Amino acid sequence: MEGVGQHTSDVRLSAAPPPADREVSRWWRDAVFYQVYPRSFSDADGDGVGDLPGITARLPHIRDLGADALWLSPFYPSPMADAGYDVADPRGVDPLFGTMADFDRLVGRAHELGLRVVIDIVPNHTSHEHPWFHAALAAAPGTCERSRYLFRDGRGPDGDEPPNDWTSQFGGPAWTRIREADGSPGQWYLHLYAPEQPDLNWRNLEVRAEYLSILRHWLDRGVDGFRVDVAHGLLKAVGLPDAGPVPQGWEGRMNHRLPYWDQPEVHDVYRGWRRVLDSYEGDRVAVAEAWVPHPERLAAYTRPDELHQAFNFPYLMAGWDAARLRRVVDASLDAAGGTGAPPTWVLANHDVVRAPTRLGGLDQALAALLFELALPGSVYLYQGEELGLEEVVDLPDEARQDPVFLRSGGTVRGRDGCRVPLPWSDDGPSLGFSPTGRAWLPQPAEWRGRTVEAQSADPSSPLSLYRRALRMRREHPALGGEGWVQWMRSPEGALAFVRSPGFVCTANPSDRTVEFGPLGALLLASGPVDSTPDGGHLIPAHTTAWWGIGG
Repeated sequence: MEGVGQHTSDVRLSAAPPPADREVSRWWRDAVFYQVYPRSFSDADGDGVGDLPGITARLPHIRDLGADALWLSPFYPSPMADAGYDVADPRGVDPLFGTMADFDRLVGRAHELGLRVVIDIVPNHTSHEHPWFHAALAAAPGTCERSRYLFRDGRGPDGDEPPNDWTSQFGGPAWTRIREADGSPGQWYLHLYAPEQPDLNWRNLEVRAEYLSILRHWLDRGVDGFRVDVAHGLLKAVGLPDAGPVPQGWEGRMNHRLPYWDQPEVHDVYRGWRRVLDSYEGDRVAVAEAWVPHPERLAAYTRPDELHQAFNFPYLMAGWDAARLRRVVDASLDAAGGTGAPPTWVLANHDVVRAPTRLGGLDQALAALLFELALPGSVYLYQGEELGLEEVVDLPDEARQDPVFLRSGGTVRGRDGCRVPLPWSDDGPSLGFSPTGRAWLPQPAEWRGRTVEAQSADPSSPLSLYRRALRMRREHPALGGEGWVQWMRSPEGALAFVRSPGFVCTANPSDRTVEFGPLGALLLASGPVDSTPDGGHLIPAHTTAWWGIGG
């Protein structure tokens, strides 16, 4: 048995201390962010698609859960080729979601409830319906209109081969050839995602100035920060060289340097953005969605003069395995300590399979939640995570809208399964999502009884556990914030660490019960925990528990 006093000497700090001569806001350094995917959160007007008034009406749910901020996925005018990540007007609101007045009311109400508002900004590409792209198609090669994007002549005798071997993240080539104004075969343009999402040329100073203006537009409307989509992709290698063979699988791609990801010049862009953010009162922030190899490269995006945070995708992809979790936690804390930025922890978002399905079950997902909430730094939650919802894997093909599914000819199921509209109550065919009972994706019948309404009345529900855990994280002096993690010796396949003052987290990702020695008073657990005759504790498989020690 392992007692609480038996620690290893391996101590990890969450971040370097802030400079003594500079006051640093605390809100984002240990905040809980709740991601709202607008089309699937709550529908107020009855068209079956979530909207801004629907979000505003449900803000008390986010507050009562215990979150500090909400992050809104795109709501901008868009043809919706990629669910709004193909932005036609980055300063507007799509009528599908409401009006600018609706947005202002949402921000105002959130602030009344003590919630910050972070919105997506999509700088890597625009929609093919953006006025700039229309102007580029109408202009001749070599013009300033074309230079805002990445147009190139094709290879081969007639220019009928793509300029290089890059492939789209949604499948197929990353280049599409246009017809010039006179009808002749013309240049090719780059789109690392769908053809409807042409990549911008971030070596063009007009592009850089435009996005500084866009930042100011939304900051002036009161937003508290931005989640930066594809933050690692804005700059491409000079000359756009071939990528060569690209490894298959997430880890292979993450550890392979590609000429269109993570170029060193991208950091100049974010230094300019940081100057804009710092010029506003209220501690405005930005978090990078940056899929890059190695935590130290990720940490580069959060140097003191760049962005404030970066999503911790290595942690998200570590699964529910003790050895992998410890490695990525150590690497994340070490990297964060080098820049002074807080680490972030995330188990789910709109692009990945929901945690209960990905990790092997609801028990695993709830145990993983308590483990991440015990770590120092910020946490990002995804809507519906608090209900323990699984991935919807049996959506009919005709209902699916993800371009990943469409461009693969249905061979890749895509991301619609984690985007199904939320269930709020047991009433009606859309479970309270829409007043008319419509929903843009069908909800599974088994979600009845797992709604917000039903789980709020059940103290043993996932929602009740989330609320208790987030309240305790806010109240316990050892949780959230900065500080250190000191690992304890643990049974094989398990993890345990101490945080000061007076807190221990034990996690058992294994398939068997493990035994610990005396650990203190049980504060919270994701499942039942038993005691042994000598004062020790039996932690069942896939269970995490929090303990109070001392005092």
